[in-house]
Amino acid sequence: MTEQSAQPDPAEPVALTEPPSDKGVSRRRFFGTAAGTAVAGALVGAGGTAAALSAETRPTVATAAGDVDIDLNQAVPYFDQPHQAGISTTPQRHAVYATFTLADAATKTDLQTLLARWTAAIGQLTQGKTIGQVEPVRPDAVGGDTGEAYGLFPASLTVTVGLGPGVFTDRFGLASFRPKALAELPRMPGDFLEPGLTGGDLSVQACADDPQVAYHAVHNLARMAATVAQTHWMVLGFGRASAGPGQQTPRNLMGFKDGTRNVTGDAEFDRFVWTDDGDWFAGGTYQIARKIRITMETWDVDRISDQQNVFGRTKDEGAPLGAKAEHDTPDFAATDGDGKPVISPYSHMAMAAPENNNGTKILRRAYNYTDGLNSQGLLDAGLMFIAYMNDPQHFVDLQSKLGKFDLLNEYIRHIGSAVFAIPPAPKTGSYLAQALFE
Repeated sequence: MTEQSAQPDPAEPVALTEPPSDKGVSRRRFFGTAAGTAVAGALVGAGGTAAALSAETRPTVATAAGDVDIDLNQAVPYFDQPHQAGISTTPQRHAVYATFTLADAATKTDLQTLLARWTAAIGQLTQGKTIGQVEPVRPDAVGGDTGEAYGLFPASLTVTVGLGPGVFTDRFGLASFRPKALAELPRMPGDFLEPGLTGGDLSVQACADDPQVAYHAVHNLARMAATVAQTHWMVLGFGRASAGPGQQTPRNLMGFKDGTRNVTGDAEFDRFVWTDDGDWFAGGTYQIARKIRITMETWDVDRISDQQNVFGRTKDEGAPLGAKAEHDTPDFAATDGDGKPVISPYSHMAMAAPENNNGTKILRRAYNYTDGLNSQGLLDAGLMFIAYMNDPQHFVDLQSKLGKFDLLNEYIRHIGSAVFAIPPAPKTGSYLAQALFE
């Protein structure tokens, strides 16, 4: 039976069978297995778009003054793109970020099969489809859809998958494919890292304008991983990290605008985000995730004037101190009547500014989070900081300086950390990082 004739109906659940060996398989041999042919059918069938709705029935959500309407029927392309979606995509309103640890018994073929099945599932989910059949749900069917997004719209869902340093080892025979800049992050000043929030072999960032759609995506990918990979840590985020065309810059939980002076435009993405490292990784990037807790009660009783000095910006407009508008160029040399800097050189903005870091910029795509109350009855909330760059060393250099001198350190704690290589997007009929296994 040929590969083409073996392709099942894409509506059928993606099945998982025992892998034939732990040495990896060729594309032809992989798609010749039961799991492979099911994945192949889903990969081909997942390229369609969600059904179009008329203007009268297209769902939207209410937005703030000056913002743009959110079209919940919007579907973001997944296959045949130069880069994975969810990076340069205009940030959606909600995110679920999760890391996974590969099981000790997991083999190279297990990893290959998982990435192929995830690719097929993501292709369906981002187009507003469910994974296989929703009704009836078979609890013993690992590939079946859990159903909580049944009847919902795509909501601009994007799912971005990363590979951690632990993937590129002799264990899987992939050491020679390790992207040259991928390495575990060193301990940096200001780190208060918790073991349960550190590292991971795989990462999944799901962003959508409907929180249940984003959660549903991660929920189903975690369920599909079965015994191959276990969820390591997860954060539910809200409030997009940076403004797209026509959108207002969002605010962090400290009340300040977050995302000003971010990477924008193709030229800056080419310069600061995308990489050409190696044949298989060309068009990829690096992702750094940091869970940052804010000591809210301490911050909340601070004077507005001091808060503004910490950030180097006004709290209402977000303008650099001494300027009028958010996007005015900061004047780090300006002084007041007493000869003191208008913008403290230790303010967060001054410490992170490209002008003060050899022109370096990283793409910030963070989301606010809240985990309720901690064991002391204090607010447990902060920023799920996610950043993309073409060399993680740029972040290490920047954070090493910020961790020592940033005035913001009095009010924040970096409690989670991980780094991942983000492969380019797969082609139709292929799967994520397929070149690693051929």
